[in-house]
Amino acid sequence: MIGAGVAIVPSTHPNELKYIIHELDVVLIMSVNPGFSGQDFLYSQLDKISLVKKMIQERNLDTQISVDGGVNLSNAAKIIQAGADILVVGSAIFKAKNIKKTINNLKNL
Repeated sequence: MIGAGVAIVPSTHPNELKYIIHELDVVLIMSVNPGFSGQDFLYSQLDKISLVKKMIQERNLDTQISVDGGVNLSNAAKIIQAGADILVVGSAIFKAKNIKKTINNLKNL
């Protein structure tokens, strides 16, 4: 499958998507400022996730929300509750003492 997506950084307001969201298969919300791994999740992005989810639901779209940056076991449930469909998890897995257990815990949220 080939799809269309867009990534937005923390400073991008969700309203920037309103004219193109109906064309998108996925919106990637960067929950850290791009540049290096291991940054802390910016909790201000939870509101953005919720706003984008509302925009998708109001338009009855199948667009998915992916979140990348600082995702870990302590915040993943909140990110999902805000409306994320896909979680991109890097450092929280690769720096875990037990990678398999961390992955299983994330899958079970």
